[in-house]
Amino acid sequence: MDLSIIIVNWNTRDLLAQCLQSVYAHPPEGEFEVWVVDNASTDGSAEMVRERFPQARLIRNAENVGFARANNQAIRQSSGRYVLLLNPDTEVKPGALETLVQFMDAHPEAGAAGARLLNPDGTLQSSCHPFPTLGREFWRLFHLDALRLCACYEMARWDPETLRPVDVVQGACVILRRKALDQVGLLDEDYFIYTEEVDLCYRLRQGGWRIYWAPQATVVHYGGQSTRQMPAEMFLRLYESKLLYFRKHHSRQAARAYKLILLAAAMARLLLSPLAWLERPSQREQHLALARCYRRLVRVLPQM
Repeated sequence: MDLSIIIVNWNTRDLLAQCLQSVYAHPPEGEFEVWVVDNASTDGSAEMVRERFPQARLIRNAENVGFARANNQAIRQSSGRYVLLLNPDTEVKPGALETLVQFMDAHPEAGAAGARLLNPDGTLQSSCHPFPTLGREFWRLFHLDALRLCACYEMARWDPETLRPVDVVQGACVILRRKALDQVGLLDEDYFIYTEEVDLCYRLRQGGWRIYWAPQATVVHYGGQSTRQMPAEMFLRLYESKLLYFRKHHSRQAARAYKLILLAAAMARLLLSPLAWLERPSQREQHLALARCYRRLVRVLPQM
């Protein structure tokens, strides 16, 4: 088996169907398998997979066990030389899967590679970034990348045909070498959602593997379709996972420092939030909703 494609789904039935259709319409040349892990969806996703894609292997969880644990369920049962983690809100373009397999075959030093992700309108989507540090997180949270890029790569200037070594590739579409996973371990299930791919990429790099952005493989990513169903909770999950990352790979002192950075950024946004009333209604509600998230973050941050 060359490739095991694993898709974790939670209440994205129509997008999942579109994703599976694109996979089977543009398969890799070698033998492959598709695993769908449904995290207790209530929108008929599992039934749709059984009816329309009986060739896919379905794992149906009785509860939402999170992204990392659900992926690991399928990874342990799959048999491909390579494992492709694919979000259900993606659409595989022609040749993308075969390109990723060929790339990994040609680069035995690669533990992981990410495709070039596009927005639905065809524009480039950020799909890789440097490892988080306290400095980069401060830079990002205070929007200082507008002055000089530090927390992200300048992908808009990258040649879309040129391979690049990177720190982290986004988990929406990432191919992994099973031999590398056998060495460093699977996704850390302490992460419920977010940052699990950062953690894995860090461990791969520590284990001597390289990580690449492979832009010749193109995938459309609609982005955040599951997390938008519970935006306030997912906002807290994001920073909970980042704190876990700093605590695990840096130190407890680094995690405490990150809490102070988060608190400073949250208070700055809350102080500026009354300005939202001067904006158009659509922008106003968006910024006020974000302010509510930061207010909640301030309340729960000491317990994180």
